[in-house]
Amino acid sequence: MPSHPSIAFFDIENAPSLGWFYDPYKEGNIVATESDWFMLSFAWKWAGESKVHVKALCDYPGYAKNKTDDAPLVKELHQLFDQADILIAHNGDRFDRRKANSRFLGCGLSPPSPYKTIDTLKIARRQFMQNSNRLGELGEFLGLGSKLATTGWDTWRRCIEGEPKAWAALKRYNRRDVALLEQVYERLRPWNPNPPDLRAYSGDKLSCPACQSSNIQRRGVNVAKTRKTQRMHCQSCGHWFSGETVK
Repeated sequence: MPSHPSIAFFDIENAPSLGWFYDPYKEGNIVATESDWFMLSFAWKWAGESKVHVKALCDYPGYAKNKTDDAPLVKELHQLFDQADILIAHNGDRFDRRKANSRFLGCGLSPPSPYKTIDTLKIARRQFMQNSNRLGELGEFLGLGSKLATTGWDTWRRCIEGEPKAWAALKRYNRRDVALLEQVYERLRPWNPNPPDLRAYSGDKLSCPACQSSNIQRRGVNVAKTRKTQRMHCQSCGHWFSGETVK
């Protein structure tokens, strides 16, 4: 077993579904769907790696013949999921992961190998009371910068129509989201009350479960109804956790 897990930060971008409606202000008033949504691109970065990767529909040989066939893109995303021990995304549990699963199912792919997830939006909502928990706003609040500006829906529309400049803009946007995601995660990591226990990969029970650092200090005890445990504080990432039982 490797001593460190494979951790991937990722973000996906999708085309919207096309539908018919009578009243644009009335919720649930779509009377018919003309065409379903499909994936436009995804970006990812492995923890410990400097490069942020991105793939889009326009990168594949069959794009010129069919601009909505996302199967090659989806299969590559499936490989990423299959290789990762931990996947990190913003609103990933509710949106990105489930959207990806929908396309895996639609493309006839089996479930990827089991992995754990960390959702930075969940951490922010649970631990803080920000005016906004969007990734860009969190980045600005933390002094990390924001998402890249786009022309909004117009950029996505021009990608769907096949415009090269729009694709270049979307890929830069997607790539920046992942770079910002990693920076935001590093700031939120010590606040995550239930991170995946990374000590399972190294076997070092005296290291930090959130970052695997061995630079930890004993800082008092945690007292529960039935036992007391050593209170531990990571000097590298700032995470607090429980150590061995204290008699």
